[in-house]
Amino acid sequence: MPHDELMPIGAFARRSGLTSSALRFYADSGLLPPAEVDPVSGYRYYSTDQVAQATALRQLRELAMPLAAVEAVLRSGADEASRLLDEHVAKVDGDAAAVRQKAAVIKSALGGAPGLPIAVVKGPVLAAAVEQVLTATAHEPGMPSLAGLHIEAGHEAVALTATDRYRLSTRTLVPAGPPAQTWAGTVNGDELRAAVAASRRSPLVRLEAVPNGIWFRVADREDRHCRLLPDAFPDYRLMLASLGEVTTRATVSKDPLLRALEEHPGDRIGLHVANHGVSVMSAHDGHPDIPLPATATGQTLQIWFELTTLYPAVSTAIGPDVLLDLRGHDQPVTIRSADHGDLTTLAMPIQSDHST
Repeated sequence: MPHDELMPIGAFARRSGLTSSALRFYADSGLLPPAEVDPVSGYRYYSTDQVAQATALRQLRELAMPLAAVEAVLRSGADEASRLLDEHVAKVDGDAAAVRQKAAVIKSALGGAPGLPIAVVKGPVLAAAVEQVLTATAHEPGMPSLAGLHIEAGHEAVALTATDRYRLSTRTLVPAGPPAQTWAGTVNGDELRAAVAASRRSPLVRLEAVPNGIWFRVADREDRHCRLLPDAFPDYRLMLASLGEVTTRATVSKDPLLRALEEHPGDRIGLHVANHGVSVMSAHDGHPDIPLPATATGQTLQIWFELTTLYPAVSTAIGPDVLLDLRGHDQPVTIRSADHGDLTTLAMPIQSDHST
């Protein structure tokens, strides 16, 4: 190869973002050998064609990927490389979760303030409730509390609440016994998903609060710890208290409604509610309305939603029917199970040229 098409190791280091010592290491390991080595001076030269590979190598190592895995990625096609990257990220996530749990166990063993018993709840019920309510979470920059689940233990019930600003879901659980303490905190949603997975097969779960966290303690299984989010949870009670009067009420069969939403051609969904029932409308001209098995009372109303808001609100409802409490085309809609009122979701509508 002509010498003027090569660059010395220092120039190549600047182009690739790797240090000269790192390049020597990767050359000696066989991962990125130089294009040419001067037989007299031992100077190493790299070609411009190697810059992309060196840059990819650096980026993979920044992900803490082992050398063997890096080599596999660099020598694979796009699909296999993507699979290997996903596999590595999953392992990193799992390792981080395991470290957090071990650190929590160590902190607990070190002593300090004893845990505060909160409540004892049924494991399968807790797991199902958490999964339902967490559908209303979101990861928003600058608003970490939206990715958490707010837990409140009162004198008679334990309430779980989450919101992504477009939906608000809340469910109350009846504890196995009166809550030991009144307590409130917002739990890291991602850690909570993993914690309740272990609770599903446990008849009872004891909730115990510690500084900056909460323990889910179960018999004959490993206890799980979740961190509390330091940011204040939105004042959802104020929003609930400010809701207007219900002007239209409809009871809709859940499965036909979900099928209509799944088959809908667009990302905006309209509901037409009148005395004769409920129909799903499309914003696209020429697409027929879909009538649904339903009963309705009150004022005739057209209201529009984003599919990503309405679908999860309906799909998490319990039982064969959902009850819609409507207050106007620009007001939040309350969605709850017709015969299981302990799970309630508020869904925000959107403005549409079709609204009346």
